[in-house]
Amino acid sequence: MKATCTPNLCVLTHIGARMNNEDDYAFLKLTDAHHIAVADGMGGHAAGEVASRIATQTASAFILDNYETGMDWLNLKFLLRLSHELAHSNVIENAAGERRGMGTTLISAIVRGNEVFIANTGDSRAALIREGKTVARTVDHSLVQELVNRGEITEEEAFGHPASRYITSVVGGRKPLRVDLYRWMARPGDALVMSTDGLHDYVPWREIEEISKTGNAAEIAFKLLERALEVTRDNVTIAVWKW
Repeated sequence: MKATCTPNLCVLTHIGARMNNEDDYAFLKLTDAHHIAVADGMGGHAAGEVASRIATQTASAFILDNYETGMDWLNLKFLLRLSHELAHSNVIENAAGERRGMGTTLISAIVRGNEVFIANTGDSRAALIREGKTVARTVDHSLVQELVNRGEITEEEAFGHPASRYITSVVGGRKPLRVDLYRWMARPGDALVMSTDGLHDYVPWREIEEISKTGNAAEIAFKLLERALEVTRDNVTIAVWKW
């Protein structure tokens, strides 16, 4: 297991039930903010590991080089989108030979004071949880989410659905890159939870909300990991920011 924890943040990744860990994360301190990136790679011959590492490192390096103190939302949207587009290009550039076809999800966040800025590609997830209730959440790029959007299945039926592995947009994929952007406002006591599907595809969301109610960032992250390891069949990566 790999973990990085500060008083407000804890990010960890665990091999879970797999033979190797294709998840990756990156964390960095900016002048007046923090950047967090979480990725879930896919592809044969350990290519998923490579794709997720390229994505997190590329996105973080780009943010570090280009972020400016007090950046407004318009410029932050542009910055976050470009970080995903550059990661997309770098994964494609390295997808040769045995790595052909590799890709990865990528969810990234800039936390500045009580503001949260999110960029998402794929079915890794971020949510703002307040007193055990989700007040904001990213939308998965997946076939199951499309079924929910069309009203063909409910959110409850989506959990554990057999089509959950079909992702409709990934960094490095052949389909057009999709980057959804969000801006949320947090309150004292709120928790930002970011995760790969090794957590939220196996632990019911209500349990994730309940665990996120109390404790500091590290306590929440390790409790979520402990619960995930009881049931998951995947790698698990979790990032928690607690106000």
